[in-house]
Amino acid sequence: MNHEQSRALYDRALSVMPGGVNSSVRAVRPYPFFIEKGDGGHVVDADGNRYIDFVMGYGPLLLGHDLPEQVQAAVQQAAAEGPMYGAPTEVEVELAEFVTRHVPSVEMVRFVNSGTEATVSAVRLARGYTGRDKIVVMQGGYHGAQESTLVEGEGDHTHPSSPGIPESFAEHTLTVPFNDPEAAHEVFDEHGEDIAAVLTEPILGNYGIVQPVDGYHETLRELCDDHGSLLIFDEVITGFRVGGLQCAQGKFGIDPDITTFGKIVGGGFPVGAIGGKSEIVEQFTPAGDVFQSGTFSGHPVTMAAGLETLRYAAENDVYGHVDGLGERLRSGLQDILEDQAPEYTVVGTDSMFKVVFTREAPDSFEGHCEAGCQQREDCPRFEQCPKNGHDIKQAETERWERLFWPAMRDQGVFLTANQFESQFICDAHTDQDIEDALEAYKEAI
Repeated sequence: MNHEQSRALYDRALSVMPGGVNSSVRAVRPYPFFIEKGDGGHVVDADGNRYIDFVMGYGPLLLGHDLPEQVQAAVQQAAAEGPMYGAPTEVEVELAEFVTRHVPSVEMVRFVNSGTEATVSAVRLARGYTGRDKIVVMQGGYHGAQESTLVEGEGDHTHPSSPGIPESFAEHTLTVPFNDPEAAHEVFDEHGEDIAAVLTEPILGNYGIVQPVDGYHETLRELCDDHGSLLIFDEVITGFRVGGLQCAQGKFGIDPDITTFGKIVGGGFPVGAIGGKSEIVEQFTPAGDVFQSGTFSGHPVTMAAGLETLRYAAENDVYGHVDGLGERLRSGLQDILEDQAPEYTVVGTDSMFKVVFTREAPDSFEGHCEAGCQQREDCPRFEQCPKNGHDIKQAETERWERLFWPAMRDQGVFLTANQFESQFICDAHTDQDIEDALEAYKEAI
């Protein structure tokens, strides 16, 4: 493939943007290809190369790049009527009504502008509601570029994971390994009276798509109830992708106090949202005293895109299509690994997928979880499959990034840039896309 235009654009970008990108994860080595346009389930780069797109904007594009007519019409009408107003609009009420009607735990919603802003606001809300300061997060979990969760360390021995964050922020953040109920009990035994909330993704979506072991979320729910803390589900990635319109919490049967959303709820436009029980969410100003505000919050174009995307998904069996393709792809990947790399692990659920380059696993796939690791205790690979962020971090990250990702790119498959981020299937993907992708995996692995 020729990448001369992308290389030239990257050279220009390095002069005017730090690292040549506006989000660090896009800085693939030796340089990224620059996208010119999307086309259904594909993208075309600046040099005219065409790729099957499994990045999907890192998750927001449930329907793909070609918006259905009803979605496109709603977006165009909202944009034509005026960019934004600094006043409420009917469409934001309609989107809030849709979310509260379908997500079991959500009675009230506040829209914001990004997943990071949603989790920042959710943490502030939990602290304001409980009058406590400490937040429990999962080691290796990611909740956006915010000071309260950019931490490293174990338990209460934490420190900021980035320069520019005062140590005092990390003092209020406690970490536990995902899928470790004993560690969760220990942190509550020591700090329970000071814990405002547990903040967790239902599935670790930014660290290898690690699913919960049986009973883990129930343990967190019980600990929060026993100690007067709140359970916050970060569904920025899983919201309206895993579990359909009920989201991951509906699939797992867990009732969090607060839920954060992003990505799909905005239909591909910048968005975030904080939902939850009315008595909690009403603590936001102006109904309560916890300050939260934003110039672009509830932006009419975003609200129209999100509402019509979700309506289209509800009316056209989108989830049946993308989840079916996801199962077919993950099953095909496991067949490939059984022949070529049995130590690797297929992960994912619904329309999310990944191959993690784990280092140890049984040679046989007999009796294994089908279509991706489900953390099934009777699976012969259960002891070796990743349980938390640490396990994912021990995989062969350099091989994935330096050899595998470029090999897939050269075969016309666009994957997320590292081993940790999830990959996604959209409604525009076809059976042929899945077959072509599996052939590329055979060659690259």
